[in-house]
Amino acid sequence: MADWDDVCVLIPTLDEAETIGDVIDGFRAQGFENVLIVDGNSTDGTREIAAERGARVIVQSTTGKGQAVREALDRIESPYVLMVDGDGTYRPEDASAMLEPLVSGEYEHVIGNRFADMATGAMSRVNHAGNRLINWAFGLIHGPQFRDILSGYRAFTRESIERMTLDATGFGIETEMAVECAKHDVPTAVVPIRYEPRPDGSETNLRPMRDGSLIIVTLYQLARTNNPLFYFGSVGLSTMMIGAFIAAYVGFSWFVRGVSHEVFALVAGVAILLGFQIVMFGLLSDLIVTLHREQMRRIDEERER
Repeated sequence: MADWDDVCVLIPTLDEAETIGDVIDGFRAQGFENVLIVDGNSTDGTREIAAERGARVIVQSTTGKGQAVREALDRIESPYVLMVDGDGTYRPEDASAMLEPLVSGEYEHVIGNRFADMATGAMSRVNHAGNRLINWAFGLIHGPQFRDILSGYRAFTRESIERMTLDATGFGIETEMAVECAKHDVPTAVVPIRYEPRPDGSETNLRPMRDGSLIIVTLYQLARTNNPLFYFGSVGLSTMMIGAFIAAYVGFSWFVRGVSHEVFALVAGVAILLGFQIVMFGLLSDLIVTLHREQMRRIDEERER
């Protein structure tokens, strides 16, 4: 069995009494002694069960998975972190495959791909479609194809996570991590894992429509600093299209009906010009971001030397 003394298993929890005991036992059986539970004020005895199984338990200051992760990272001193949900859907047996890319030194962040081996009934059709849509949007906006950016099974070095700016409080934390990996060019591996259905009696804290919508909005908002050309370009082009639509209406009314709309014509002109300026701002911002990344890359190379 491998020696995992340098690994901290981080498990954010909220009312996971039905599964947390088996999850902790599973990781301890794989040789992981350092298990940290960050609990969002569970009321079903999750903390007590975790403590009985030998895990270190802390209670987060507020609720939300993102908040739990951020507070945990302030307390973790291990060079490697293995983050996993406490609902029993991820297998401790996959931990070795998740950590090998980090230990080898080739990668600094690892994402477990649930779609590589998903058990029947592990994910509803709605959630499956939503996940696919979000992954497609991530690739379109931010570039890299990480295949499963919402996966809760992650492994990363503490050094890499310290370079990230994480602000998400809820389920958007995985999305934010993926965006930060793309933004800072963090070497990221995607590892196939097994994804199991939630055990009977275990209820999910995820609300697909609400959380999915928030994640899409988060992806778009984070494009402002990671892909400003897409962010400002989409806003500018939308503004120009609105102006063009109003201009077409004004032209139609003038040439076909003989009715003039001076105010609408003015609005159309302003919208087109404003949209064009926003697009140009996006181009300039993208240039600045590109130059900044190149400068940071050179700084990192000098540090390594």
